[in-house]
Amino acid sequence: MTLDDWLAHCERLHPKTIDMTLDRVRAVKERLGIAFDCPTVVVAGTNGKGSTCAMLESIALHAGYRVGLYIKPHLVHFQERCRVGGEPVKAESLEPHFEAVEAARGDITLTYFEFTTLAIMRRLQHEPLDLVILEVGLGGRLDAVNVIDADCAVITSIDLDHTEFLGPDRESVGREKAGIMRPGRPVVVSDPMPPASLAARATELGAELRQLGKDFTFSGDRTQWQWAGRSKRFSGMSYPALRGVNQLLNASGVLAAFEALADRLPISAQAVRTGLALVELPGRFQVLAGQPAVVLDVAHNPHAVAALAQNLDQMGFFPRTHAVFGAMADKDLGGILARIAPLVDVWHFTDLPLPRAATAGQLETAFLAAGLKTPPGVETHTHANPLDALHAAAAGATTADRILVFGSFYTVGGVLQQGIPRVTAGAAEPQPPTLH
Repeated sequence: MTLDDWLAHCERLHPKTIDMTLDRVRAVKERLGIAFDCPTVVVAGTNGKGSTCAMLESIALHAGYRVGLYIKPHLVHFQERCRVGGEPVKAESLEPHFEAVEAARGDITLTYFEFTTLAIMRRLQHEPLDLVILEVGLGGRLDAVNVIDADCAVITSIDLDHTEFLGPDRESVGREKAGIMRPGRPVVVSDPMPPASLAARATELGAELRQLGKDFTFSGDRTQWQWAGRSKRFSGMSYPALRGVNQLLNASGVLAAFEALADRLPISAQAVRTGLALVELPGRFQVLAGQPAVVLDVAHNPHAVAALAQNLDQMGFFPRTHAVFGAMADKDLGGILARIAPLVDVWHFTDLPLPRAATAGQLETAFLAAGLKTPPGVETHTHANPLDALHAAAAGATTADRILVFGSFYTVGGVLQQGIPRVTAGAAEPQPPTLH
């Protein structure tokens, strides 16, 4: 079976996409004997997980370590989720590990996420690695990744998302994220205003809490920044290559994690500087070269979209902003749209290729019903897929305008299916707008 065959099998295997328990995953993990004999870092949080994982990987690679990374979801190809030495593994190299999971599970049903997580962890286990980085999916306590006892846990920003599973407020969400903590092991919290439930759980467990503002701090000016931890300092650093207002929070948590692991994974100041300067992560406030400017961002909850709006505001002047937006139906669409509506002149809502997604028509209806603050004469359009939406946005744009593609990973991934898109302003006749 090819990787695509296995993925299709995983989708058919379990009636639910999310089944909140670790029992089944832990049982199959034990049968497979999955364990890592090198330092392992697990990263949870609402936003900033991907950036944190990418910076951990980049710094460790530039320190000369061999790194395995599990990051998700993917933008175009599934194998983007499993990286070794800074590169996605070959699709065919994953196939024997899917086969092993299938053989080991017996009559145990696994969700798509559980099955693929076990296969990727087994793939990483078979590499000679110095560091393993695992990104948590939904929550933490009952996430499949949490069957691994990590040497260090990192918890990024906490906000409301997946409230039907994680609870209705930040304290509830914090308790779920705190599930990745382990007794006697370091847990780094890079949220500057963390819910009290995180510290309470660390105390209850006896985990070694390292908190931004207490155990490590950062400061900076327009040209450089510095970081201070319990025993280490880094100064005169250039800003991380990842754009965005929250990247210093994420970078600070990364340095605190390396400080916590310093006895097993020493990192030089040069590796920190080079790793942060060269880190890459597609789809996180990624600005494509050319005119009009195109911004790609996978922000899909109100907290992330608020940061996106702030980043857009700092880009400078653009006569008009054209937005391509697609999202899952269970997201807080009103909260997302409210935070960015004042910046968008033309909306291109798009369908996405999965049942959980809101249709373009539903997104347009939600936008119109919300009565949001918008620029005068705001337009809306609907499209069958993200690439059609991008082309339509370009057709209606001038070279001085800006196009924003944001929302679900499937929205950003949809415009990257054939590589980085070439966007030409006014390349075709724009469709008649719906004026509001």
